[in-house]
Amino acid sequence: MHDSMTNDFAVIDENLRAAMRFFGYATGTGEIAPVPGGIAMYSGLEYGVFNIAMLDGRVSQTGLTLEERLVGIAQYFKPKTARWSLWLCDDLLDYATRRRARQTLSDFGMRAISHPPGMIAPALLPPNNTLPPVDVQAVKDKASQDAFTEITSICFEIPFGVAQAVYAQEHAWHGDYRGFVGVAAGRVHPAGRDGIAEGPLPPGQPRGDAGRDIGILVRDRHGDLRVGLGRHVSSTPGSPARRCW
Repeated sequence: MHDSMTNDFAVIDENLRAAMRFFGYATGTGEIAPVPGGIAMYSGLEYGVFNIAMLDGRVSQTGLTLEERLVGIAQYFKPKTARWSLWLCDDLLDYATRRRARQTLSDFGMRAISHPPGMIAPALLPPNNTLPPVDVQAVKDKASQDAFTEITSICFEIPFGVAQAVYAQEHAWHGDYRGFVGVAAGRVHPAGRDGIAEGPLPPGQPRGDAGRDIGILVRDRHGDLRVGLGRHVSSTPGSPARRCW
């Protein structure tokens, strides 16, 4: 990679890791632990997408192979849960590893369920139309936690009990993860997990976000509420959504 591309990748990668670490401490029954060639976030729940593994550095045949890393991850999760997920960046795999990655993952009983892109930009262009007013509030009290939990459960088809165990916990919101709710026309809309405002980087690092979408419960045919909420969050001083979308 060129230096600029490497720096951009580092912003997206570290920001995603900050977001994923949320699930290791949100419930109070999970943990974050190193595994051979990677890191694991265990939520304490029997819910695969909240039990997460990520790889460290490039993967090739000259160091720890993909197979060796998967063995270590599987051994970590085995006494805890049968359901876990791997967040993998294709660009970290060398050509030979990438060619057989699908088969390797299949051999470990894994299948691809999503291919979210990492996107980054120095700034947002002006909107093409007038956006509706949105009152954006950080998730911090019980009312905003409950609103965020309910809408996230519905929009992303997460069982409500699972969403509640993660997002409705007071201590969950005291770490690096940030969620926001927006009130428009008397209705509440969230941004956070899979949204535009989660996982700020450590102090002194470029701000970014690993989000991909925002859950909106009401009809938003032209996406104006999503655009308005996203722009407000990304323009807020100290916001985690500064360069990445």
